[in-house]
Amino acid sequence: MNRRALLTLLGGAAAVWPLRARAQAPGRVYRIGVLGLVDNKSPFEGSLTRGLARHGYVLDKNLAIERGGPQRLAEVVASKVDLIIAVGYASALAAKQGTTLPVVIFSAGDPVETGLADGLARPGGHLTGISDVSAEVTPKRLELLKEFAPNLRRVAMLWNADDLAMTLRYRASEAGAKALGIAVQALGVREPADFDQAFDAMTREPPDAILMVSDPLTNLNRVKVFDFAARHRLPSIYEYDFIARGGGLMSYGIDLDETFDRVGGLVDRILKGAKPADLPFEQPTLFRFVLNLKTAKAIGLEPPASLLARADEVIE
Repeated sequence: MNRRALLTLLGGAAAVWPLRARAQAPGRVYRIGVLGLVDNKSPFEGSLTRGLARHGYVLDKNLAIERGGPQRLAEVVASKVDLIIAVGYASALAAKQGTTLPVVIFSAGDPVETGLADGLARPGGHLTGISDVSAEVTPKRLELLKEFAPNLRRVAMLWNADDLAMTLRYRASEAGAKALGIAVQALGVREPADFDQAFDAMTREPPDAILMVSDPLTNLNRVKVFDFAARHRLPSIYEYDFIARGGGLMSYGIDLDETFDRVGGLVDRILKGAKPADLPFEQPTLFRFVLNLKTAKAIGLEPPASLLARADEVIE
């Protein structure tokens, strides 16, 4: 999605956000549980609070948030929240199995393949949310890598092998790579210590590039991946723009503000009486390509002019 389309969407949204805000019940404070974001320092936090605010739910005014990991589900539910936003598959699964409260999920993979929902059009339970689109966007990530490194023959893929949703996302990435004639070096990790083993494997059998599947484990250890890629001058691509802004070479993935605006819309509909079972899962429609030119120069890589021209954001 180009800048013009993004600005058009944001401009149109800005025109209606005040109308949404006036629709809330005066004097009421809505309580939302957020599983998977343990504090307000998450890179998703800004997009989440902006998305809720666009629909009239503003922190410290008419909105209170209770946060915690999946293991804190019982405490979050006991705080008498009106609904739960579950970020990640582990949080979504805990909410599906441990409560009957309405749940809106994000970054939890394909909800049908993981068994979180009966179907995309009619979820059938107490969960709805944003569906995964890895099968559609993975080929684009690989094409961007190949454009950056025309001699790309072998890509190392890092993912959380303990997470069913991320394993399915990895498989979609693997299938996309093979369709393009690119061999895959599969490097599943389950804990922080596994990253050193993955780097040892890449040192023994060097890939031409790295693709990292994003989840809480890989996101928390992303700087290790940046450092390894820099030392070995490996092009790398990630899923979220905050990773490229934080030092990764490139990212291609969903526009978080647009996606969390849709999360906020689902939250709004549920708080006004809709049932998750009747709310179809939605798919992201805006995608951003971010290229960190500063990182490229630091590791001695020169991105082609065609990539610079296509980037939605270039970090210099």
